[in-house]
Amino acid sequence: MPNLILLSLLAAFPPLAIDMYLPAMPTLQVVWSVPFGVINLSLVVFIVIFSACLLIHGPLSDRFGRRPVLISGILLFILGSLLCAASDSIAFLLFSRAIQGAGAAAAASLSLALSKDLYDGVERQKILAYIGVIMAFCPMLAPTLGGIMLRFGSWQWIFIVQSIMALVALYGVLRLKEPLTEFTHGGVLAVAGRYVAVFKNGRFTVLALAFAIMVLPHFGFIGGSADIYINGFAMSEHIFGLYFGANAVGFMLGSFACTRLGGSLKPMHILYFSLCAIFGAGILMLFLGGTSPLAVAIPMFCITFSVGFSRPVSNSMILDQVDSDVGAASGVMTFEMFFVGAMSMEFISLDWPNKPMVLGLLALTGAAIPLGTLFIMRVIGRRRT
Repeated sequence: MPNLILLSLLAAFPPLAIDMYLPAMPTLQVVWSVPFGVINLSLVVFIVIFSACLLIHGPLSDRFGRRPVLISGILLFILGSLLCAASDSIAFLLFSRAIQGAGAAAAASLSLALSKDLYDGVERQKILAYIGVIMAFCPMLAPTLGGIMLRFGSWQWIFIVQSIMALVALYGVLRLKEPLTEFTHGGVLAVAGRYVAVFKNGRFTVLALAFAIMVLPHFGFIGGSADIYINGFAMSEHIFGLYFGANAVGFMLGSFACTRLGGSLKPMHILYFSLCAIFGAGILMLFLGGTSPLAVAIPMFCITFSVGFSRPVSNSMILDQVDSDVGAASGVMTFEMFFVGAMSMEFISLDWPNKPMVLGLLALTGAAIPLGTLFIMRVIGRRRT
């Protein structure tokens, strides 16, 4: 299996596990007679456990290699997916989603580490952008596929399909040659201690956290889109899938633009343009106030395009700050992004009178903090020179 396809499959574990399930949330709310906020915990639990396990899989892969950690993680994901399909209560679903999230963490964090292992410089930036293009098809098609399953079958098939996807990725990992030739040493404390070395890298720590905050509106939309479109605008699950898919098209086009322009535009120009576009879309969201489905979809399209355009550049820039402990560093980056995402998804699930306006505030925050960080680091750099 080509490396690009394998890396894309591994990186797609979280969006497939999240987005394909979204159309089923209102259905499960009715089936189990629980509030939407309780059903939303099935997203939050997945993200929280997923984020916590990112901090485990990363340094373990530095210690024992990428392949064994990936194999065990994918097998855990398959087990969790099948248990989700067998769930007969919200409590058992939450338990199963936790197992699924623990397994997905291995695939997501090590896809980033493998990009550092296998590629360098501009080539890595382009590979990450190509992965972004391919990954965009997942959230674009996943809600629609989930809606079709609900229309012609049952919500359990959503998780069965996820387990089949994981089997394909497992085949690719089994054929992958171990890319690491040097491994870290020591027991559990030594493995955990690798994070001390990572966090001592000030530029890495600051940049990773700042650009994790950029995903606030993106994950806020994921967590609140079903409530906004299905419950708020009375959309069918199928039409919701199309609206949600339009967001994924924006991400795909942004990533595709990065593959074409990444070599000719300066990375900082791409970042500044994207962050300013997110800020402007946040203002538009506040101005429009979610008065119609398009009043939500158009600003969110701008936001997801900008995230897709800038994410390969920011990830490559952050990875350039580390020369060792790449697995631990990749785990930190992905953990921070998804932890921020989980908090955003829980925040948007609260009983807000106007959730689109909350998305606008999340967009303003997600753009202002990394913009301010880049500006401050630039000023500090000039003073040192």
